[in-house]
Amino acid sequence: MPIRFATSFRRSGAALLLASALLSGACTAPRSIITSGKVTPKGEFRAGYNLGFNIASAPIAQASSAVKQAASQAANEQKVNYTEATTQLQAAALAYVLDPVQTTSDLFIRYGIAPRLDAGYKYTFGSHVFDAQYQLLGPTGSIENPGAGAASGTLYASVGLQFASQRAKLPSLPFLSDINSVLNLHATRYDILVPLTFSNSLGTEEEIGAISYGVAYGHTWMTYGFAPTKVYNGSVQVPSLPDQSRSFSSFGGFVNLKIGYRYVYFVPAVSLFYQNYGDFALLNNNSVSLKGVTVIPSLGLQLRLPNLMK
Repeated sequence: MPIRFATSFRRSGAALLLASALLSGACTAPRSIITSGKVTPKGEFRAGYNLGFNIASAPIAQASSAVKQAASQAANEQKVNYTEATTQLQAAALAYVLDPVQTTSDLFIRYGIAPRLDAGYKYTFGSHVFDAQYQLLGPTGSIENPGAGAASGTLYASVGLQFASQRAKLPSLPFLSDINSVLNLHATRYDILVPLTFSNSLGTEEEIGAISYGVAYGHTWMTYGFAPTKVYNGSVQVPSLPDQSRSFSSFGGFVNLKIGYRYVYFVPAVSLFYQNYGDFALLNNNSVSLKGVTVIPSLGLQLRLPNLMK
């Protein structure tokens, strides 16, 4: 029975990873914050997997039944006359590229570089993410070698910096595929995220886990353009929109719970962000202004690999 259970567990885990990868048809820079205020102790590794859901109000507001119907109709036509519906299709495409409604998942690894500094890498099935975290407050020991003053309830604090780059694309949804077949949107983006994290240890040096909370600032630089081939004003084809550069800020807060024992922890978390994306140029000398709120619930599995050299 134990062997059968282990085999079944491995198969289920592989299926979960594959499903999350397939569901994450478009990628967005991860903003689910699962770290605590205590950085990875020097010489230790932490690794894990995180699965979440990006729920953004801007694309939801743009995805009306009328927009979906217009996308389906335009995709099946040889020639599309530019109307208000064409403007709405562009707004929907941009909203989904800026902040898609979709599952998110990432694999990560972190390493303690110095007593108060660690660094990490995340692969989010399309986006490469690098980050570092500096501990401002609290002991710098480990579970095996607790620091001076370490106890259950000890307050920790840290500040981090995350950088992500990606070639943005629309999620694999039927009406978005219809839109892209008409508008041919292309985009790239770079994101930074600066979280300020506070946490209270559960057990000495987070032996049982931690309760973490804080605020975060994000900034995005994006380049995009449209290159339609069948959109017309009467008999004149609408020219492509040359690459446009835009940037915007995000402001948010988060809370997470790390719970487990010594080597294995589960980390449920939720983040909330507000962003005014600003004004975006569209085809035919039009423009659109976008803003919205994003909620990101997630559940992660974290493994701790202690420094065995001590």
